[in-house]
Amino acid sequence: MNIMLFHSTYGLRPAVREAADRLRAAGHQVQVPDLFEGRTFETVEEGMAHQEEIGRDELLKRAVLASAPFSDQGLVYAGFSFGGSIAQHLALADEKTRGLLLLHGTADLEENTSVDELPVQLHIADPDPFEPHDWLTAWYLRMRKAGADVEVHTYAGAGHLFTDPGLDDYDAEAAGKAWEVALGFLDSL
Repeated sequence: MNIMLFHSTYGLRPAVREAADRLRAAGHQVQVPDLFEGRTFETVEEGMAHQEEIGRDELLKRAVLASAPFSDQGLVYAGFSFGGSIAQHLALADEKTRGLLLLHGTADLEENTSVDELPVQLHIADPDPFEPHDWLTAWYLRMRKAGADVEVHTYAGAGHLFTDPGLDDYDAEAAGKAWEVALGFLDSL
């Protein structure tokens, strides 16, 4: 499977490269674009300030340019938190998308979004300060209405970015379960 993996608001940290290596070890081809052009951040607030400085349109443009050379192959878009929102936007706009793997984040959907049974898997902390229950319920219903085949996996008590061993949010047990399920999802595509 060809995977386009987007980093979180912290930037392209070692955990993202390790995740890409984990996916490669499972037999997948993985591209990991650096939307922040080498910048990484110690706090969510610093990363979000940088995102705002760059602007949403520019970040989406960078993601599209990074994905374009591979999209004819039929990509699985994946991402961590902010990277999940980028992955979701691209996956829903690319008619050749094979799947969407979201770790720790989602994005709003346009009213006229329509996909043909797109396989989508979300892994999210419960509760998650960035993805409250009401938001997740609305997101799920809108994705289903758009035609996506959605699975949501929640991890009680885990921190927001629970798969990143370099952050306080890290939860080894939740991360292990998430990766096991995610790899099974990718193998099913």
